[in-house]
Amino acid sequence: MSEIRKGSCLCGGVSYTVTGPMSNVTTCHCIQCRKQTGHYYAATRANEDQFQIDDAQNLIKWYRASDEASRGFCGKCGSTLFWKPDNSNSLSVLAGSIDGDTNLEISEHIFIGFKGDYYQLDEDQPQLLEGRNSRKLS
Repeated sequence: MSEIRKGSCLCGGVSYTVTGPMSNVTTCHCIQCRKQTGHYYAATRANEDQFQIDDAQNLIKWYRASDEASRGFCGKCGSTLFWKPDNSNSLSVLAGSIDGDTNLEISEHIFIGFKGDYYQLDEDQPQLLEGRNSRKLS
């Protein structure tokens, strides 16, 4: 039986269904993620072909934040929803937009060199100074 998860933005204008496995959650503490969300990103990902996105009102807006990826959000309520890397068949979705229990857990923290000074990280989880290919601090 395939895993099915549903989620949406705050106003419900953009919703999605994911059929299939999703990765555990990666938190990103980079400046862009912190600026976009007001804290840090907590996202999971799956293959793009496992997503069915319902955007009947054409509310999804894509912001080209870097040379590597685009960020998708609801143009009505402003909810941050997606992160789409270039040249990849995966799509990340913010874990907080998933309805109900996710049965996922945080697997790593990335870009902790940019972490805010007002919160602490769980030392039991891997911490990477920069992206996934950087050195682990713990």
